[in-house]
Amino acid sequence: MTDTVSIRWGIIGPGTIARTFAGGVAHSTTGKLVAIASRNPDRPELASHFPGARIVNGYDALLDDPEVDAIYVSTPHTGHAEWAIKAIRAGKHVLVEKPIALSAYDADAIFHEARKAGVFAGEAFMYRVHPQTIKLIELVKSGTIGDVRIIRSSFGFNMGSVKPEHRLFANETAGGGILDVGCYPVSMTRLIAGSVEGKPFLDPEFVSGVGHLGQTGVDQWASALLKFPNGIIAEVSCSIMADQDNTLRIIGSTGRIEVKDFWYASGQEGGIGKIEIHRHNKPQETIEFEESRWLYSFEVDAAGEAIHQKRQEFAAPGMSWADSIGNLRVLDQWRAAIGLEYGIEKAAKRTTTISGTKPVPGKSVPKRAIPGLAKQASSVALGFEFFPNFAAASLTLDAYYEAGGNLFDTAFVYGGGKTEEIFGDWHTSRNVPREDVVLIGKGAHSPLCYPDVIAKQLSRSLEHLKTDYVDVYFMHRDNPDIPVGEFVDAMDAEVKAGRIRGPFGGSNWTRERMDEAIIYAEKNGKTAPGALSNNFSLAEMLDPIWAGCVAASDDAWKTWLNKKQMPNFAWSSQGRGFFTDRAGRDKRDDEELVRVWYSEKNFGRRDRAIELAGKLGRNPIHIALAYVLAQPSPVIPLIGPRTLGELEDSLSALNINLTPDQVKWLEG
Repeated sequence: MTDTVSIRWGIIGPGTIARTFAGGVAHSTTGKLVAIASRNPDRPELASHFPGARIVNGYDALLDDPEVDAIYVSTPHTGHAEWAIKAIRAGKHVLVEKPIALSAYDADAIFHEARKAGVFAGEAFMYRVHPQTIKLIELVKSGTIGDVRIIRSSFGFNMGSVKPEHRLFANETAGGGILDVGCYPVSMTRLIAGSVEGKPFLDPEFVSGVGHLGQTGVDQWASALLKFPNGIIAEVSCSIMADQDNTLRIIGSTGRIEVKDFWYASGQEGGIGKIEIHRHNKPQETIEFEESRWLYSFEVDAAGEAIHQKRQEFAAPGMSWADSIGNLRVLDQWRAAIGLEYGIEKAAKRTTTISGTKPVPGKSVPKRAIPGLAKQASSVALGFEFFPNFAAASLTLDAYYEAGGNLFDTAFVYGGGKTEEIFGDWHTSRNVPREDVVLIGKGAHSPLCYPDVIAKQLSRSLEHLKTDYVDVYFMHRDNPDIPVGEFVDAMDAEVKAGRIRGPFGGSNWTRERMDEAIIYAEKNGKTAPGALSNNFSLAEMLDPIWAGCVAASDDAWKTWLNKKQMPNFAWSSQGRGFFTDRAGRDKRDDEELVRVWYSEKNFGRRDRAIELAGKLGRNPIHIALAYVLAQPSPVIPLIGPRTLGELEDSLSALNINLTPDQVKWLEG
């Protein structure tokens, strides 16, 4: 494809906004509309609404069409991520109507797929690439109204009455104002706040939201307050049942700028836009912005130019990937503040992967035998305590399982039981056979570290996990004031009851305490502890990350682990960022990194990891994980990726096989 060849567009979802976009394509300089996909191709109005375009029967048929280069996704919100990912996997460039996805996590999944496929993916905020918006940014940056202090923006209209069948009122189609129109004022305030700093956007450090949920379970009107790191405060609001003035107001130290209906710029089919400037003791100034081009043609050409230049995302002020994810993070916080969750985000409805398929176990993650465990387990275990809800966590759970992972790390204390509930919802909603997964459970965390707590908490954990047993169990902490035999008795009772069906032991236990527990069990005919879960890393922990934490990385621990061949399910096995660019001898902003890991011995190991990574064409963090996997005793790293990219990056280290000599060299 050369710069003189038009981008051949296809459209999925032939609704009102699709017709508007088609007009933009017709008036663009880089695009040509060639096909429309419809699940009802015999609708008579399709030909008249999309003249000159072929009508394709079904969305999948459009993905297979060799005459389509790029696809515009304009389904209801709930279909955006699914069809964007399917199109990307089919090798198509994609432009997705705003919001690109229901959440920042879903958007990240789209961009992760696009990054791997090498295609363009963008979110269709048409106003962002209009010349009027560029002029507005110039006015702000030049100090026309002094220092920007407050931004006010709204997008609201009144549907008149509740129409349950309309997509804007339907929870099942992610209706309401925040996602549909609230995204506009949020994106504009982030754009303006960033322009003050000479950046394409700026994310707020604080978001507070309120709203009214109507009878159909969606927000009918809502407002949010955003505070940015540079001191700017933004007030945004949206509505589907209240008319608002829809004026952007940028208030500075010497005046204010006002723009009516900023997202329409100079009009959908061209026209005159107005930017009003009000300054102290000066007459009002109005900048009339006349533009003959159609509004939507600008985003078509911005996408087309990116595709021609082999860029995968919009150039500023278009929405880059980071910009789209940041925008959705604000909307996520706004929705969370008013308790708005869509049915499709819950396990009962979200029974497939984000691409609309049932997850199928893969084979890229190797499995290994673990002493005391009847079935083989993945060489790394997945922890997922950082996700806010099922929809976010299920993306990572699905991807890990589809890569071949079957070892999951949960705990009673994580998120007050939320992590356990997410896993229970996940394996039941996906119909994953319980016997195919290895489940780690933990209980008895401080201050409730007592023998009688173990059974009580395990009962609640099993309810959350929707199973009647765990494969591996750890006491999350130790309580040296309690005789160790009482803990052994309590865990042995759960083994006999069939609620622990593999090894049990201690997380953050000392060697002395483990030895004592093993001796007690052997003398009293009890099941002996057979697993440990302590920190283990190429970087030795100097100071406990949290109170009660125990590291097992020094020479004495290694000798003990090797002699007993004790499985250690190692947390923070990659040094919590010590082997990334966040750390360095001259970087001392991160208090935890400095306190826990900074020593010349550890920096020497980090230096060697960097050197070996360079020779192998990998990253130092990959070497850190490979080091843990190369131990002569069974060490099973616990990984906690927060994005699909982080998950794949960690799993990529599994094919690095360090030799014993390389392990010794890394240790120095």
